[in-house]
Amino acid sequence: MLKYLPSLNDHNLPYADTMHPIIVHFVIAMVLFAVLCDVIGYFSDNPRLYEVSWWNLCFATVSIFIGVIFGQIEAGLARPYAVAEPTLHLHTLIGWSLSGVIATITAWRYIIRLRDPKTLPIPFMGVGLMLVGLVFFQVYLGDLLVWVYGLHTVPVVEATREGILR
Repeated sequence: MLKYLPSLNDHNLPYADTMHPIIVHFVIAMVLFAVLCDVIGYFSDNPRLYEVSWWNLCFATVSIFIGVIFGQIEAGLARPYAVAEPTLHLHTLIGWSLSGVIATITAWRYIIRLRDPKTLPIPFMGVGLMLVGLVFFQVYLGDLLVWVYGLHTVPVVEATREGILR
C-alpha cells in the first residue's frame, strides 16, 4: 500500500513546495481587504464597498478551510523539533479557531446584509478590527515557524532526517 504514496522531496512534502502559505496569504488578503472596505465604506458612505467586503468574506470563509487542511497535512509532515512544537500547536489551534471565527463573522454579515445591505453597525466593525488583530498574531506565528524554526526548509529537513534536531 505504501508503494502507491508519492515519495517526499527535500522539503519533506509529496509535492513541490508548501501549499499552506499560498492559500492562507490569499485568505489574509481577503480578510484585510474586507475590513478595509467596511471602514472606507462606512466613513465615505459608500454602500457598494460593503458588497465588495461581503464577497471577500465569503471567499475567505471557503478558502480558510482549505488552508487549514493543507496546514494540517504539512504540519504532520514537518516533523517539528521540540523548540518549534509549542508555536506549531498554537498556530494550529488559532488556525482552526480562525476558520470558525471567520465563518461566524460571515454568517453575521449575511444577516446584516439581508436586513439592510446599505448600512453596517459599529459593533460589526469593531469585531472586524479584532479579527485583523487575530490575523496579524497568526501571521506572526506562521512567520516564526518558517523564518525562525525553518519548518519545511531544506537545511532543517536534512537536520531532522539525520537526527541532529529532535
